[in-house]
Amino acid sequence: MIKSGMIISLFIVLVSIDAYSQYQQFTLEDCHVDGIKSQVKCGKLQVLENYNKADGEHITINFVVLPAIDNSDDKTPLMFLAGGPGQAAAELASGLTNVFYEVRKTRDLILVDQRGTGGSHPLQCEEAAEQNIYALTPENFSIQDINDCLKNLTGDLSQYNSENGIRDFDAVREALGHQQINIYGGSYGTRAGLVYMRMFPESLRSVVLDSVGPIEVPIGLFGQSSARSFNLLLQNCQKELSCQQAFPQLEQEFQTLLARLAEAPTQVNIAHPRLGTQTQFVISKAKLLGIIRSQLYSVSTRSLVPLVIHQAYLGNYMPLAGLIAQTEAGQGIYIGLLFNITCNEDYPRISPADFEQDANNNFGGDDSHSSFKMACPLWPQYRPSEAFYQPVTANIPTLILSGELDPVTPPSNGEYSAKSLPNNHHIVVKNAAHTVALSTCASDIINEFLTSLNPKTLDVSCLDDVPNESFITNLNGGTTNFEPLTEIQGGTD
Repeated sequence: MIKSGMIISLFIVLVSIDAYSQYQQFTLEDCHVDGIKSQVKCGKLQVLENYNKADGEHITINFVVLPAIDNSDDKTPLMFLAGGPGQAAAELASGLTNVFYEVRKTRDLILVDQRGTGGSHPLQCEEAAEQNIYALTPENFSIQDINDCLKNLTGDLSQYNSENGIRDFDAVREALGHQQINIYGGSYGTRAGLVYMRMFPESLRSVVLDSVGPIEVPIGLFGQSSARSFNLLLQNCQKELSCQQAFPQLEQEFQTLLARLAEAPTQVNIAHPRLGTQTQFVISKAKLLGIIRSQLYSVSTRSLVPLVIHQAYLGNYMPLAGLIAQTEAGQGIYIGLLFNITCNEDYPRISPADFEQDANNNFGGDDSHSSFKMACPLWPQYRPSEAFYQPVTANIPTLILSGELDPVTPPSNGEYSAKSLPNNHHIVVKNAAHTVALSTCASDIINEFLTSLNPKTLDVSCLDDVPNESFITNLNGGTTNFEPLTEIQGGTD
């Protein structure tokens, strides 16, 4: 997960809504999208770029509707709010139809590209999207890169903010003819969901917040949370006999590797993991940290981390290159929107003391701060009103999900929303990481919640069967299932 300044009077809001209804253009037609064999619906909706300028520029909002398999009951649909900020929801259609299969049996899924992503006036730094991720390192990121990116972005950037994104989502709801919708937000999508709850509570039947980025917590301080997640991985490796035997000095090897790369990056020639051609692979300290941090998001990729660290410590960087290859095709983040939101809605609220405290960790120190500190002072400014940052208190049935192993939105984040929302249930899943519903039976629990609307009486027993972390200990890909070492203390409550 990565984050405008005017107070709008009621009169202006009413004028804007009237202007919107006068100028909107809406299309919805049968189509096919990648990864889904069945026919779906593709839509376009024109909205004002600036909702306060009735005669201003329009932009097109792109969305996809995955129709319910059985729509005979005409149940209230589920709208998906993507993460980032900077993910395009429609581009995730294939994966989401699998995750929310039970939901889609009886409900439409609505996937809206937030303004600034996908087919909704994308804000993308083209050179960053096309860079050679094997040869370049985060240390190459420069002020010139930021300026080049800004030159390619069009439109009034102050209007590509979280609140206008929600105005667009609600306009899609209205255009589709739904009095209410259910929403699921994952990662930054939870921030968007909370904004939706404040701005249009009457539009929402229920809310699922998965891996919460609360409004009260600025996006961008990932040092402490990443270290917490990494330390849990170290503990779990030591609790598993085979992992402990294979990597008895894992933390020391990691720190030695970091120190080695801090002195000088390593360059090796490798066979490109996908293409097979000879490729120069450059490994720096920041690059190693970024790759490892990205693996902490998922329990399945966490299983590879001890082996990758150990092999890199020994001088074999091919497993590390393999991790890059897994994510090379389609990182899925529109960098322009990411910086536009985080640099204006979050970065100004982070004090030097906050940065210093977050950097006091045994994983990457202040590594996760560098891109924000470089980009944000150069980025065009807008500022939300102070009301934007107040806790959300909407009385809407809300299910909150957190993964104990999450490196960016730890369970403590979910507690902010659990304290302020009057009708919620916060579930912490011990052996899950980021976006719990995408990798556990929580997606079935969500389906039950959408029917019952009672977050406190859900059957969550299936979560007890989510297995403990298990680690790959050799290059042949074997996983381990040995009994844990009972004499080693670790884990969390």
